[in-house]
Amino acid sequence: MELYQVKYFLAVCDLLNFTRAAERCNVSQPSLTRAIQNLEAEFGGPLFHRERQNTHLTDLGQMVRPYLEEVGQQAEAARERARQYVKLTDAPLMVGVMCTIGPGKLVPLFAEFQRSYPGVDIALRDARAEMLRDMLAKGELDLAIFGQPEPPDERFNALELFHESFVIGFGPGHPFEPMNAVRLSDLHQMRYLSRANCEFGDYMRAMCRERGIEPLRPYRSERDDWIQAMALAGLGFTFIPQFAVTIPDLITRPLIEPEVARTVHLVTVRGRPHGKAVGAFVRTAMALRGKL
Repeated sequence: MELYQVKYFLAVCDLLNFTRAAERCNVSQPSLTRAIQNLEAEFGGPLFHRERQNTHLTDLGQMVRPYLEEVGQQAEAARERARQYVKLTDAPLMVGVMCTIGPGKLVPLFAEFQRSYPGVDIALRDARAEMLRDMLAKGELDLAIFGQPEPPDERFNALELFHESFVIGFGPGHPFEPMNAVRLSDLHQMRYLSRANCEFGDYMRAMCRERGIEPLRPYRSERDDWIQAMALAGLGFTFIPQFAVTIPDLITRPLIEPEVARTVHLVTVRGRPHGKAVGAFVRTAMALRGKL
């Protein structure tokens, strides 16, 4: 059974006239008649009584009509859904965002994309960078936004979105408050509130070990908001990207000697065919690059 046969059958059901049904379907009457005959052969019996001026459904035709109407409706729904997708009027887009990226730098990108493509349905997935890489490779995400000490590997295309330095965050009255900047050596034996999801954690620990620097680690959490709140409350300092600070009263100072910075990328899978929504998002990001 082919969709065109269903279309022809339903047209005859509506009009009860083979000539007018052929005109509606924009085919010749013999072509429509052959299609109906092939459908009847497949179903094992006549679907219409063909009487002069009195074409009507047989019992078999009456029985199969609801099923073929449902097929026709589903086919039209699929066509309409495809048209909406192609026109980006109802297209899904799965975007993974690294959990340590502050929303402030990315909100302008998403706002501009929504303004330009209001019909795209964006779903955000929050996870660590290594999880985002895996989900992207498996096709569970269309795009991912993350930044790590090393650039994305050759499996991916990476568009630079912005750079940001890491800072030291703490509350009022902390010994770092009078300083204009905090050296790595200043962290020795100071109470460190560790961000468990920090993608630069291993990098920082290695630098400290090389220099004999040993911060105290009284608290560790996967929740950046908890870490910032506890730092603000005077329970220690934290090491955090400058644009990831979300608590306004948290005091920050640049980390120097050495400075530490990351580049945040918009990442897609190299060589994978992408839908129009992905292309539109990448173009929007390219247009805003340097303005974020």
